[in-house]
Amino acid sequence: MAILTAFSGLGGKSPAAFLLEIAGRRILMDLGEGPTPGQRPDLDGIGRVDAIFLSHAHIDHVGAIDLWPQLGRPPVFATRATFDALPLLGLHLPYEACHDLPLQGPAQLLDLPVSVGRSGHAMGGIWLHLWQEGGALYMGDWSRESGLLPFDPPPLADLVITDLSYGDRNQRLVDQVEALADSIIPGTVLPVPILGRGADMALRLSALGLSPVVCPQIRSEMQGALPDLRCITNPSEAGDGEVIIAADTERPGDLVSRLIADPRGWRFIFTGHVAPGSAAAGLITAGRASGHPWNVHPCARDQLWLAEVTGARHLIPAFGALDGAPDLAQALAAVWRPNRICP
Repeated sequence: MAILTAFSGLGGKSPAAFLLEIAGRRILMDLGEGPTPGQRPDLDGIGRVDAIFLSHAHIDHVGAIDLWPQLGRPPVFATRATFDALPLLGLHLPYEACHDLPLQGPAQLLDLPVSVGRSGHAMGGIWLHLWQEGGALYMGDWSRESGLLPFDPPPLADLVITDLSYGDRNQRLVDQVEALADSIIPGTVLPVPILGRGADMALRLSALGLSPVVCPQIRSEMQGALPDLRCITNPSEAGDGEVIIAADTERPGDLVSRLIADPRGWRFIFTGHVAPGSAAAGLITAGRASGHPWNVHPCARDQLWLAEVTGARHLIPAFGALDGAPDLAQALAAVWRPNRICP
């Protein structure tokens, strides 16, 4: 049976770093930073790493990839879209370290046959399935509700690491979209991660009668949809009463940070996790921002579906607080494994 060790990612919202020992190989799945500023995995005692798999290009899954040299410079496996996005986040890997995986279908990771599928969470985001020793499945972040990002159902697996970000939440995205549209007033900024919800948000809000302005990154992610949607690169190009959807790279000098500093005092709505000590938390405390849900992770009903379609005997709940999922813990008690080492 495969052995999984969580160096980070269990018991709450923390960076992803899971070591899977399977078929004689030791594979590190994701290497993130945050969402609390400066929060990084403690890799003390990790030992040999044969390969790194990156599920998608969000900071909490790739932000500590600069530790790659300290891990022995192993080969890194991800989709081309994920590798191409790393420089946008200020991250870099040498070309020879990068090994492309497809978005879906059979693939090879080192000498291991694997399968991958689209995760529905981010452009280029995939889950990873290893067939050996009963099957191990790492879902990373995933969702079945995006209007733009496809989701591929995974195969059977004994060991499954799933995304518990929302705990027992069962509210549907379609209901959240209408509520968000009703709460938006002129002069609002909606910061979003790269390659994630931004394009879907622009399309859905436009369909409800809003005309958001987007940054160049979101424009590129829309892949030709709504070509008349206005695009801006600087706060000075935005009118006082506009609604802006902008990619937040969490880097000084990006459009979001300049809008925060803009003297016109934009109002912000954050639709994802707000970490203590983050710029988002500071804006909420100052009364310049609020939070509003927009599902990009699985709801409780999707966790039950995943357990059924995979036939999991060991289900590892990652990236969420266990006390936020008492109903799921009860419903899945026979397979629920919230431990650092499994099985």
